[in-house]
Amino acid sequence: MVLGWRRRRTGHGATKKQPRDLDMEALIPNHFLCPISLDLMKDPVTLSSGITYDRQSIDTWLEAGNFTCPVTNQVLRNFDQIPNHSLRRMIQDWCTQNKHYGIERVPTPRIPVLPMEVSEILFSIGASARRLDQHGCLECVHKIKKWGAESERNKRCILENGTASVLAAAFDSFATDCIKRNATASLHGMVWFLKMSDDLSVKQNAILALKELLACHDRNKHVDALAEIGGVNEVLFDFIREKISPTITKASLRVVFYLISSSSSSSSSSSSKSSEKIKSAFLEMGLVSILLEILVDSERGMCERALGVLDSLCDFQEGREKAYANALTIPVLVKKIFRVSEMATEYSISAIWKLCKCASTQEERVLVEALQVGTFQKLLLVLQVRCGDENTKEKTTELLKLLNPYRAGLECIESVDFKNIRRSF
Repeated sequence: MVLGWRRRRTGHGATKKQPRDLDMEALIPNHFLCPISLDLMKDPVTLSSGITYDRQSIDTWLEAGNFTCPVTNQVLRNFDQIPNHSLRRMIQDWCTQNKHYGIERVPTPRIPVLPMEVSEILFSIGASARRLDQHGCLECVHKIKKWGAESERNKRCILENGTASVLAAAFDSFATDCIKRNATASLHGMVWFLKMSDDLSVKQNAILALKELLACHDRNKHVDALAEIGGVNEVLFDFIREKISPTITKASLRVVFYLISSSSSSSSSSSSKSSEKIKSAFLEMGLVSILLEILVDSERGMCERALGVLDSLCDFQEGREKAYANALTIPVLVKKIFRVSEMATEYSISAIWKLCKCASTQEERVLVEALQVGTFQKLLLVLQVRCGDENTKEKTTELLKLLNPYRAGLECIESVDFKNIRRSF
């Protein structure tokens, strides 16, 4: 059986003696045609059943969930596709012999990539990423890109073998290394924008970027670098005090929280000294008073961040002394229990616990003041409703023990007017 490849030629400039139209036809041998598509095969492959198909057609058949040979209907023993080079060369020779009919020669197909090859190259990418070998990683990526450009089948094979996740992990490794190596330059740039730019959006983007940078796992290293940059403490303090934008104020509070709390979790003497330096600078500028004013009349998100900073300041003797000296400290902290969020409640209880536990004989008035504003009742409620984590519950229990001896003869003040409390200077 043969099928025809027909080409109609129109003779331009034909004479009267010549026919105007001429039908020309090339007969295609049956064994050159794919049994599925009935088209001339470009990449013939033979299945375990012994029948040859065009690779693209049989791929479509198998991907549709079929497990049989389309011609014989036999169940395939395996899905191996063996290139039929002899038949492909015969088809190419036939195309060459019939090129005068307008038939183009079938190009020699590229061998499709195998899942095993993709897995091997992905393993190499992972190894290069762990060594931070950019050159080796790029070579592998270029090879994958080349495979994908060769055929849609290769693209599917590459995607189905987890290439996306491996490349994402490699990118993350190199990006993290880049941030570590360029952190100091980035910090200087961010602080410069905070100090020098008059554009509020630029300041906001810079402080948000600084917050994200300090939130990473290598925070202590960044704190050391930031401590060496002049004027950063003053800029952050002004952002918190002036409240030029809620977003900027919240981000500034979070940055200050990272700077102050880093020393308590670091075993590095250099990081501890840097944080001590930063903490002392903020305390001298009056940060405790500013935080308490924020807590009096700010929205919940702002209050939670301010409580976190205040709690961190109470880790230090100098910070507790500033808190003892301000009449708003205990009333505000007690007021915020159950009023903002669970995290805010934990911060409030933690700060009160630090102030009461570390109070000297002269500062025992803080225990009496805590009782007068209803601390004991709220702490009992914390235990009853099971609010907070185990650490918070332990602090609550210890606080109740500290306050209990001072309860005799003291009455709880149900409500406190913060605006009429005289503020310390």
